Amino acid sequence: MDAISKFPHWRRDLTASLVVFLVALPLCVGVAVASGVPAELGLVTGIVGGLVTGFLPGSSLQVSGPAAGLTVLVLGAVDTYGLPVLGVIVLAAGLLQLGMGALGLGRWFRAISLSVVEGMLAGIGLVLIAGQLYSTAGLEAPASGLDKITGLPGAAADVLGSTEALTSLALGAGTIVVMVLWKRLPERIRTVPGALAAVGVATAVTAVLGLSVATVEVNGLLDSIQPPGADAFGELADVGLLGTIVAFTLIASAESLFSAAAVDRLHDGPRTEYDKELMAQGVGNSVCGLLGALPMTAVIVRSSANVGAGARTKASRVLHGVWLLLFAALLPSTLALIPLPALAGILVHAGWKLIPFRGIVSLWRGHRGEALILAVTAVSIVVVNMFEGVLIGLALSVAKTAWEASHLRLEIVDKGAGPVQAHLSGNATFLRLPKLLESLEALPQDRPVELDLSGLHHLDHACRTALENWAERHSAAGTVPVKVTAPAEATA
Repeated sequence: MDAISKFPHWRRDLTASLVVFLVALPLCVGVAVASGVPAELGLVTGIVGGLVTGFLPGSSLQVSGPAAGLTVLVLGAVDTYGLPVLGVIVLAAGLLQLGMGALGLGRWFRAISLSVVEGMLAGIGLVLIAGQLYSTAGLEAPASGLDKITGLPGAAADVLGSTEALTSLALGAGTIVVMVLWKRLPERIRTVPGALAAVGVATAVTAVLGLSVATVEVNGLLDSIQPPGADAFGELADVGLLGTIVAFTLIASAESLFSAAAVDRLHDGPRTEYDKELMAQGVGNSVCGLLGALPMTAVIVRSSANVGAGARTKASRVLHGVWLLLFAALLPSTLALIPLPALAGILVHAGWKLIPFRGIVSLWRGHRGEALILAVTAVSIVVVNMFEGVLIGLALSVAKTAWEASHLRLEIVDKGAGPVQAHLSGNATFLRLPKLLESLEALPQDRPVELDLSGLHHLDHACRTALENWAERHSAAGTVPVKVTAPAEATA
């Protein structure tokens, strides 16, 4: 009775932990394979997300592990620097997250434009889908995001000429179909997560029909864990590597904290403490880095499954890490039965869900500027890379905000006789200066002009100087000089 009274929600948390485990298992393996690392490293990150981050304060119900959203970035880092350096990148990103959380910067991630975040996810989704379409057919994907997309027609031609490729593609497509149709089945059947069911069906079909498709390569859990050595830490002198670390840090942090905000809307329990959650993610990533594993983020798919299964405390996410550890320790050989096209199909489905189709339509109807930012961010990630694409989106968002904040109205009153009156109201910044000067310079120079600035809320230095210069040179000889009424802020 004492144990039951101490843990009143243990039944719900236990059930939820099993559901999250079944959701996380295929995703951990699939993200690892798509990232170009041993499958076991995805399980390691999931285990750390449960047993380390799961214990820490921040958000009580969201679940951490390897995320599809970082797959593109990890694959590029592994291709460029090699697997041993991945641990250094993840460790450094984790330490940066710890520092940002300690400095109270976690809450500031909530200030990032939603259009930039959704554009980032859409860009990641497009690159992920394009890259995994090659994997469903057993082909090697090009390196860059743009090449992945432009190379699809040629890849389709190659597939049509190969029986093995067609078989592999059919298996991957079947996996996607199972996941899409799974939601329409009776609720009793849907207690098994769709991703796990799809992998199970694909594995069974491969075994029964004896299909010749690639399967997961198994190295063993302990053999896959390779802490970074001194040579790997020496790569920190590379400026490009430092940029990659910053990209990992910002994207992983933003994804985790936006996931926390979304999870908070799903339950009525304790709200997320953003700085503590950022530090929890930092601790988890630091441990993953020391083990040479994948980076972690809070994952909305697992987190929503956790809440939906009735979890009440953080015990559910800790227990899901226990089940992942037991599976990796006792049943690692079963991974070798999983066909790679099935995992690729799961990630194509995950990439599709990253693209906010409904959000794009609603933004276009009501806020076309925000829709443009979303689209430019996504396209930039595809064409350039993840880090620079996000920076382009952020720059556009700041420029749009500055433009809208500098709303300025010029009203000209000319009664035909007497002085011409020009009234300025709003915010006069350098962004509006060209059009403002053009309007003022069109005023007649042989008439007295009264420039009233009392309606301005803000007048920056560039505008003030430009208006003073205009007033000095505007009036023709023999005409009364321009009379300027100072803005309210100057009067005060």
